Amino acid sequence: MEEQAAVALLAALAQAMRLRIFRALVGAGPQGLTPGALTATLGVPASTLSFHLKELMHANLVSQERDGRSLIYRPAIEQMNDLLAYLTAHCCQGAACELVPNAACTNC
Repeated sequence: MEEQAAVALLAALAQAMRLRIFRALVGAGPQGLTPGALTATLGVPASTLSFHLKELMHANLVSQERDGRSLIYRPAIEQMNDLLAYLTAHCCQGAACELVPNAACTNC
């Protein structure tokens, strides 16, 4: 991944509602969610949701598919993984990183 692509992806996610939408879609997995389900889950007006979904689609973080009368939005997991790989490519100077458990995390 090129630096400019990473900046564009991070910029798209650098807004609270878009981040919430993307996280909800990631949680739903490959089956995705309809706008109605996203509206109900996030408590956001349809017009606001539509605006943010367009921004996420423009950044290639979300895909849209028509299923009959419904639209299904899915997270672009490969794009997300590419961004994560870019961000961690030089982690720990190339050595294997140790996971440091969070004191507040009981499942770590």
